[in-house]
Amino acid sequence: MTAALLTGMTTARLDAIDPARLPALLRQMPKAELHIHIEGSLEPELIFKLAQRNGVTLPYPSIEALRAAYAFTDLQSFLDIYYAGASVLLKEEDFFDMAWAYLGKAAADNVVHTEIFFDPQTHTARGVPFETVIKGLNHAVHRAHTGLGVSAKLILCFLRHLSEEEAFATLEKALPWRHHFIGVGLDSSEVGHPPSKFERVFARCRELGLHVVAHAGEEGPPAYIHEALDLLKTERIDHGVRCLEDADLVERLAETRIPLTVCPLSNTKLCVFPTMADHNLPALLDAGLCAMVNSDDPAYFGGYMNQNFIELFAALPQLTARHAYQLARNSFEASFVGEEQKRAWVHQLDAVFNAG
Repeated sequence: MTAALLTGMTTARLDAIDPARLPALLRQMPKAELHIHIEGSLEPELIFKLAQRNGVTLPYPSIEALRAAYAFTDLQSFLDIYYAGASVLLKEEDFFDMAWAYLGKAAADNVVHTEIFFDPQTHTARGVPFETVIKGLNHAVHRAHTGLGVSAKLILCFLRHLSEEEAFATLEKALPWRHHFIGVGLDSSEVGHPPSKFERVFARCRELGLHVVAHAGEEGPPAYIHEALDLLKTERIDHGVRCLEDADLVERLAETRIPLTVCPLSNTKLCVFPTMADHNLPALLDAGLCAMVNSDDPAYFGGYMNQNFIELFAALPQLTARHAYQLARNSFEASFVGEEQKRAWVHQLDAVFNAG
């Protein structure tokens, strides 16, 4: 996004905003969410509802017992419960219900645009047809435009702990539904599964005209970010918080404006940072990086978009209205939409902060 898009808001105006108004601005400002796993929005209450509807027996006796199990020590301990929760998703209406519940929460948090990750391999491995997954999600996405005023798109993610051959097979299953998703991503267990493992399948996706993104630099080293950029040719890095360990990488990310879709509550819940007060998002912004706030797997990590903003700013008092504006603006800049739409959202953002 060019500076010409941003003339409606000055640094002086942002610095003049009363800090007491900041929590309200965080909630009210329009924002885009670019790092949300739809299976990670599946709340315990809906898990039990779908389990009952589909006759699925869960390894937890109650909603409270399931929620109490959300004491993760690392990414893998989370993924174990994440995949167990997804076992209740069997029918098209299940996928619709899950996505619709998330989109309602996004609308309440003034998310005006969201690019939603989905993991088809999690479901096709259980015998659920790809068609069932994509049709249920797509129904919710289309309904959100008119019913909630939320722009939404889908991004198909490959599970990196599986083989590249399985990723190719998933891509082939998805091609008849190509018009229902705008890009591909790479998620699941990062350590031991470098981006280079999927170089050929990402080359094929780029040939098909799909946007490409990848998780890198969450638990994995900065070298994984380099691989995602050099080998997968990714347009965004999901997480990317470990980039600060590599000065050359930081300079590259700043120069190219490669976005980092940072997830504060996720990072603290999975012990990437000991506490929110230790999070490096201020340093990412100070380095001139195109970082933004996202919720990742909000049902498991303690909050959706606004909760991430509120807890982040409460824990890091050096963050000001200027940073809030920058984070929201970055989210629009990084989205896969046209420049005219980005300008319209920035004007909405300016209006909120000028009123603040």
